[in-house]
Amino acid sequence: MRNPPDEALGATDTLPSSPPASGRGPRGGRPASAKGDASAKSHASKAKAKGGNGGEREPTPSPSRLREGDDDMPIRKCILSGERDVRPHLVRLALSPDGRILPDVRAKAPGRGAWIGVTRVELEAAIKKGKLKGALSRAFKTGEFTINPELPAKIESALERNALDRLGLESRSGTVLIGSDRIEQNARQGKLKALYHASDAAEDGNRKLDQAWRIGNDVEGSGLRGLALPVSRTILALALGRENVVHIGLTDRAAAKRVSEALDRWLHFIGPEPSSVSCETASQGASASPQNGAPPIQQASGSTGTRPAVDMTEEFE
Repeated sequence: MRNPPDEALGATDTLPSSPPASGRGPRGGRPASAKGDASAKSHASKAKAKGGNGGEREPTPSPSRLREGDDDMPIRKCILSGERDVRPHLVRLALSPDGRILPDVRAKAPGRGAWIGVTRVELEAAIKKGKLKGALSRAFKTGEFTINPELPAKIESALERNALDRLGLESRSGTVLIGSDRIEQNARQGKLKALYHASDAAEDGNRKLDQAWRIGNDVEGSGLRGLALPVSRTILALALGRENVVHIGLTDRAAAKRVSEALDRWLHFIGPEPSSVSCETASQGASASPQNGAPPIQQASGSTGTRPAVDMTEEFE
């Protein structure tokens, strides 16, 4: 679906693009990888080549957020921070026909949309100070809308559900490994592309699989380890349609990238401290796991009597 003109990023907008400060989530403080630097340079070269229109050039996203293949993706600008990034790293807010602002995490809802890339804490502050209303008024060219105070919670729920749904889709397509023995075997053979642990997984089990992954990648002594997800084994089991899912491994590179992008947006929004790498390189996905002090996480759809906030695609169907 073609985005409306007001969503397109103007070529004359040349605000600097810098990565978020450390501690703002999985993308915050992540060092740029060699692949990320190369992709950024490639994107900049393409933009410069197109700059014959009065010296204008296309803006480039932060190198620390780029991944392989990202340089060909559409770039959007966060209406609150002014930072630019590729669409899969941002959250789209859509204006419903009845004037409500709702999250559209899959960017498929019709009508006008605006993009944000801030954390939940930053969004709540922007709502309180009226900055979000002003930014949306400029983006939508109207002030005829309402912002629900629960919008940050709705976005978090939608991002969580989107991430768990992605894990479920990959499980049904056969790209997910569960069971410590299978994961360890593939890890030692160098086949593992991503590794995740439930929040209530035993530390010794995590360490065993982490070490097997390092051995398989010939990086013993490094900090490579799986990502501890902020959900329990019960929630992961519901998401994957399996029983007792404590650890998750992916051996398909494309599947690992899809999963890590969905998790990256969610974890960046809730704002955990960055502490571990879940993919073979930092440029391939989320690189933080919530530890002590991480914000509480709501349960996935189907696990409680209340249903998480729907995304905009369902709102209009």
